[in-house]
Amino acid sequence: MPQLPIAVIGAGPVGLAAAAHLAERGIAFIVLEAGDEPASAVRRWGHVRLFSPWRYNIDPAAARLLTDAGWVRPDDDKLPTGTQLAADYLQPLADLPALKPHIRYGARVAAVTRQGLDRLRSAGRADAPFLLRLTTGEDLLACAVIDASGTWDNPNVLGAAGIPAHGETEAQAYVESALPDVLGRDRDRFEGQRVLVVGAGHSAANTLLYLTDLPGTTVTWAIRAAAPARTYGGESADALPARGLLGTRLREHVESGAITLLTGFSVQAVTAGPDGVEVSDGTRSVTVDRIVSATGFRPDHGIVSELRLDLDPIMGSTRALAPLIDPNEHSCGTVPPHGVDELTHPEPGYYAIGAKSYGRAPTFLMATGSEQARSVVAALAGDWEAARDVQLDLPETGVCSSNVPLDADSITAENTGGCCGS
Repeated sequence: MPQLPIAVIGAGPVGLAAAAHLAERGIAFIVLEAGDEPASAVRRWGHVRLFSPWRYNIDPAAARLLTDAGWVRPDDDKLPTGTQLAADYLQPLADLPALKPHIRYGARVAAVTRQGLDRLRSAGRADAPFLLRLTTGEDLLACAVIDASGTWDNPNVLGAAGIPAHGETEAQAYVESALPDVLGRDRDRFEGQRVLVVGAGHSAANTLLYLTDLPGTTVTWAIRAAAPARTYGGESADALPARGLLGTRLREHVESGAITLLTGFSVQAVTAGPDGVEVSDGTRSVTVDRIVSATGFRPDHGIVSELRLDLDPIMGSTRALAPLIDPNEHSCGTVPPHGVDELTHPEPGYYAIGAKSYGRAPTFLMATGSEQARSVVAALAGDWEAARDVQLDLPETGVCSSNVPLDADSITAENTGGCCGS
């Protein structure tokens, strides 16, 4: 189907990387972005400073196209915020003449299937174009689909069993997703309030520390584990000083009483009442004004339910990729190189890349997504030698972002040991 473009879903870091590789190879493409601008999800966590320095966040093909257009590359050793990533790299990339005419904003994909075929039909399947239906009702045809739509819009629930806790749906007005900008645009919703943060990851830790800087705010932290040692990490012995500082500061705030810690707390019920919202584990309960759900994200495969996918039953990734990204075995820096072979589904021509390709595994890095994009585009171009020559140079670390307040002008990979740092 050479007359049809390749459809890229999502204009985030990985989707735009795929577009850059397609542009370099002269392959027709269209990028469908649900937001009104590139990197719309990244901008929503723009206040977060990454652990990974610039050199690990810039796709090589994108860098070549930008450099040819006179772009000044940021300092490779500095750690950008999400806002800087969008403004200094992704926006200029999306504005390049090689990409801009092919990006459609406000184009949310509702479903992907084969033209005239549902999932049951086999005859002629590989020769049928992909049909992408937008939420507006418009249908688009493509010869292949690169799904880089991410997971940001599909957070995990508060309920400990993987389904919403009793009353959670009715109490959504009290619940915030991970990484609210509590010291910035969201401050008025948190200052002087009773706030519960649920989750044991670094996004929870970051939010907790910023909440303690708000006057009059009461902070409670609930984790399912019996102790917070995993969140505290190695502290002063950590090879990543920023991560160690995060754990140390969090422990100090818990020990001082600035943060009330509830261990072994699995959310079973959420009940809104006249005095706020009560959160219970079946035995204990706490009443608060706001809840921050920092329980992670999961992919939404609903838009491709009519395609033939071979998903690992645990991770929600391809079966071939699952053992390579298992968080029980790997941190974000120990995931081995992988590309088109590990990302292939029984549906020919459909590839999920980026955070969505990892399913529920929280070990994804942008550098990994860039290599995925390069490999998949090479395969779609018929360059199988390049597609299978997958390489990934990452340091061994399990932390990907930090909100530790540091002087922005002094932050480099060397003085923080940030994720993907040297």
